[in-house]
Amino acid sequence: MDSTWFRRFTADTGNGTRLVCFPHAGGSATAYAPLAHALSADFDVVAVQYPGRQERYAEEPFAAMAPLVEAVAGQLAGGLAADPGRPYALFGHSMGALVAFETARLLDRDGPAAPRRLFLSGRGAPSVRAGVRHAPRGDAELVAEVRGLGGTDQSLLDDPDVLEMVLPALRADYLALATYRWDGGAPLAAPITALVGESDPMVPVDEVRGWRERTSGDFSLQVFPGGHFYLADDVDRVAAAVTGGLLADATAP
Repeated sequence: MDSTWFRRFTADTGNGTRLVCFPHAGGSATAYAPLAHALSADFDVVAVQYPGRQERYAEEPFAAMAPLVEAVAGQLAGGLAADPGRPYALFGHSMGALVAFETARLLDRDGPAAPRRLFLSGRGAPSVRAGVRHAPRGDAELVAEVRGLGGTDQSLLDDPDVLEMVLPALRADYLALATYRWDGGAPLAAPITALVGESDPMVPVDEVRGWRERTSGDFSLQVFPGGHFYLADDVDRVAAAVTGGLLADATAP
């Protein structure tokens, strides 16, 4: 796997299921370090590192969903082709859920193999009937929205130097979300597990349940205590949900 696009936080045993994780808007690969450590060594957990953050800070972030998905899917397809037969699954949170879903659609169409399961967290299913959510109109509104979601050390948002570093990626990610359009299409064959915090201020549970319409396979919904970033406080239960979903798939007839 290309070390520019993917980061590992644990050793790869060489034969376990690969879990590819997609960060939230403004987030980086390190958001998934706790999950990587909470899962057993049987999993190879790799996290996507989008351009414009951490060691890729000097690169221009993507401000549209389609080219980001095409770039990620192209990199991932190369890694899958180099390790044929190895099962893999995708996990995405918030914006990452949408990137993971669209990546799965592209791989289903063009890639060497379909994912064993998608874990889509903190994001409602795309719909042709859903209104388009506007991007924050300025940096102050953007920072206020990020504050409202939690999941970030609030003191960091008060540091001008930190804000200068994270705002370009945040602006680009929110613009990509605001301009995204669901174009319809057949459901995926891959099963979906949808996950959400019961007190998420941005994503009602009913919207997350809508992922049921995006798969012709098995679907399950898991609701956790907490808000939008519930997984930061409940990583062991999230790891159990991933393990249980993939074990069920492995034993399915």
